[in-house]
Amino acid sequence: MKMNKKYALLAILTLLLLSVFAGCSSTTQGESEKESKQQPIIIQGPMPIEAEKFAERLDNVEEEKSGTFEFYKGTVNDYPVIVAKTGKGMENTAAATAVAIEKYDPIAIINQGTSGGHDPDLHVYDIVLGERVTNIGSLKTGHREEGEGISPKEWIPMDLMASEGSAGEDPDAENIRYYDGDQELLAAAKAVKDTHKKGKVVEGTIGSADVWNNEVDRINWFHEKYGTSLEEMEGAAGAQISKAYDVPFLSIRILSNNKVNGGEYDPNTAEANQEYVYEVVKEYISTTVK
Repeated sequence: MKMNKKYALLAILTLLLLSVFAGCSSTTQGESEKESKQQPIIIQGPMPIEAEKFAERLDNVEEEKSGTFEFYKGTVNDYPVIVAKTGKGMENTAAATAVAIEKYDPIAIINQGTSGGHDPDLHVYDIVLGERVTNIGSLKTGHREEGEGISPKEWIPMDLMASEGSAGEDPDAENIRYYDGDQELLAAAKAVKDTHKKGKVVEGTIGSADVWNNEVDRINWFHEKYGTSLEEMEGAAGAQISKAYDVPFLSIRILSNNKVNGGEYDPNTAEANQEYVYEVVKEYISTTVK
C-alpha cells in the first residue's frame, strides 16, 4: 500500500512538471509567433538612388521581387523594415503600394525621395514633410472650340474620388483632393528635425503628377492654387492607395532643385533625404511601434 502511494505521488509530480514545461513551451511559442507577426514599416523610393542607400542601412537583408517591383526586407533596431523600389510615376507607385500592403501587411508607409521646389522660400536640401499630398495632374479643361487655343491657367481640379459616375460631368468633383499625412509619423519626423544639418525641415503640401513642370509660370500657378511646396511623381498615388487600405502614410521629400529661385539640381540630395528618413524610422520604432 505504501509503495502504491509513493508511485501515485511520483505520477502526480511528473504530471505537474510536464504541465509546467508545456506552459513554458506554449508561452515561448506564442511569443515567437507574435514576434514573427510584427507588421513592417515600408519605405518607398522610386529610383535606385532613392531606395538602395536606405536598403544598405538595413540588417539581415533579403531581396524579393513582385512584377517589376523590388523589395529589400531587413530590420532596423530589430524591427522589420522593407524598402520598396517602386519605379517612377503614379501608376507604378499605386501598384507597388497595393502589392506591398497585400503582401506584407505594413504598420506604416513612408514615401520618400527627391523633388522640385514650388515655394521660393525653399532651397536645395530643404525637406518637406507631407502635411498633405495632392494629385496636381487630375485636371479638367474649359470648353474651347477648334482654333480657340488652350488656356492651362483656366483648368480646374478634378477629384476622381468624388463621383462614381463621370467626374467630368459632376460639379461636386471640381475640387482639390488632399490626403493628410499620418499624425504619429509626422510627430516622429518633427522630433528628429535637428538631425538634418544640410537644410531646414518644414511641413507643407506635396503635389504629384506624371508631369515634369519646367515652366515657372505653371509652377507658380500650382503654388498659388493648390498651395504646393514642391512637386514629384509618386506621393499622391501612394497616399491614395494607403488611404483605401487604412494604412498610415507620410511623404517626406527633399528639394533636389527649385526652378522658381534658381536652385540647381543636386543628385546628392537623395542620399541626404534617406539619412534623415532613417532617423525618422528609428524614432517611430522607439516611440510608436515598440
